[in-house]
Amino acid sequence: MSTTSAEPVVSETSEPTASTPVPPSSDTAPRAPRGRGPIGRWVLLALPPLGVLAVLVGIWYVISGVLTATGKGFLLPMPHEMFTKGFFDPQVSADIWTALFRTTGVALTGLAIAMVIGIGWAIAMSMARWVERSTYAYAVILQCIPILALVPLVGFWFGYEFLARVIVCVLIALFPMVSNTLFGLQSVDKSQRELFRLQKANKWTVLTKLTLPAALPSIFVGMRTSAGLSVIGAIVGDYFFRRGEPGIGSLISNYQSRLQSAELFAAILAACLLGVAIFALFGWLSKVAVGRWYESAR
Repeated sequence: MSTTSAEPVVSETSEPTASTPVPPSSDTAPRAPRGRGPIGRWVLLALPPLGVLAVLVGIWYVISGVLTATGKGFLLPMPHEMFTKGFFDPQVSADIWTALFRTTGVALTGLAIAMVIGIGWAIAMSMARWVERSTYAYAVILQCIPILALVPLVGFWFGYEFLARVIVCVLIALFPMVSNTLFGLQSVDKSQRELFRLQKANKWTVLTKLTLPAALPSIFVGMRTSAGLSVIGAIVGDYFFRRGEPGIGSLISNYQSRLQSAELFAAILAACLLGVAIFALFGWLSKVAVGRWYESAR
């Protein structure tokens, strides 16, 4: 008599057991994190500064309201008055943007001269140690002298027009270019220098093929710093040198003397926007030029 062993039969409708894997349902499937797309990243970046701006504007309104109630509203106008009496007034707006255009020309001219002198000076110091020992101290001294102490001398020696304003820009913007460029040129890896020395490369080849490309991130840092300082120098020059075509500094001085506080704040805001725009421009140029190769430049 033969015996047959009973085998378990699993039907299609049977319930899954503990040993049967259960496929993940749509409810338990991992989801992509929110706010990680391009728009989400921009929102996350913009929210903190916008929140701080809203708080500052609110405080501004409170202080301005208190001053207005005490009869001293001219000290701090309402934020909306800065636009209604400043940027939205055709005559005032035309004066502000015309003066800002002239100041931009002075700032960019001074910045370009400071870049050429600063990079050339730093290259000379990096290639000859005696040049650094002989001249770097004077760059530090020039940076430590208050610019307001030099402005009268600049006006006395070079007049009170465009040239004097440019010289003030150069004096303010020069040191960051020198120091940052020199730091980048002297920070090249020693092993790479030894490799070029083994190949018997001359100083010009080492400069153009190794040290100068390696120093580009530091050079762009100096450019961004000097860009903001050049705007300050142009405004200081406009403020003190009234001859020739007036810039935004002269306009700020005029509004101050006339107690036109709304127009004064509008001109100050325009000058701030100019500095931020030039700083952002060189930040973008840094990413385009070296951001692909140097992570520190991002």
